Amino acid sequence: MTMSIARLRAYWRLMRLHRPIGSLLLLWPTLWALWLARQGHPEPILVAVFVAGVVLMRSAGCVINDYADRDFDGHVWRTKDRPLATGEVSPREALSLFAILCVLAASLAFWLNTLTRELAVVAVVLAVSYPFFKRFTHLPQVYLGLAFGWGIPMAFAAESQRLPLEAWLVFLANVFWTVAYDTAYAMADRHDDEKIGVRSTAILFGQWDRIMVALNHAAALVLLYEVGVIAHLGIAFNLGLLAALGFALYEQKLLWARRPEDCFRAFLNNNWFGGSVFVGLVVAYLGRTL
Repeated sequence: MTMSIARLRAYWRLMRLHRPIGSLLLLWPTLWALWLARQGHPEPILVAVFVAGVVLMRSAGCVINDYADRDFDGHVWRTKDRPLATGEVSPREALSLFAILCVLAASLAFWLNTLTRELAVVAVVLAVSYPFFKRFTHLPQVYLGLAFGWGIPMAFAAESQRLPLEAWLVFLANVFWTVAYDTAYAMADRHDDEKIGVRSTAILFGQWDRIMVALNHAAALVLLYEVGVIAHLGIAFNLGLLAALGFALYEQKLLWARRPEDCFRAFLNNNWFGGSVFVGLVVAYLGRTL
């Protein structure tokens, strides 16, 4: 019995369910899209489906990421205790768990229309292939942005069965935002990554890393502002963007000395960035109905 509980805990950690920040960073832009697509009145069943899909696909992404990095994680201070690195979970078990999570996520397609199901195939391809890009390019953060943002066109397709300009502007904004926060994440690991040969934007940008984080945050906010103009969201949404700007500026303070622990705190800070945008969006639409 003790071994079973220990194994379940190892699986829980492998799926990163004890650290929900990744799910939240994936969830916020998906919620933005659901609210925008139906002008503040998303279908409750679709909200539930997409929240479940976010948790399942993020968990699956963590499993396949750790499988791909199983020979590297033991050499990085922040990842050396992951279940595959320590041997608590075998590679075969990890692949089996990944397959189960993908099947569960696929079962959610029952509630989705044909266009959304077709887009979901792309989402799976992005999730499976992302972990291997850090071997071949210094831009895995850009690819992560594509993977984390693909729920945006899916949400628009599910709610409205179309992909308007706003969908792609939010998608592009999310790519810039992902590069910003995942560069901060990579800055925490830069020293170890350089030793083991893993590539990242933090290594690519070098001394320009903080400036590039700021520019990517700025690009995301400009694109989201344009979405607000197109959707006539008004001052409430702009106040949400202003709050997000405040969190982006605070992140620059955290990154100033480039201490690994502060870089990781800067990464975590992006939960508030995404939440601020969502709150502004919800309040903007509520203001129309009051």
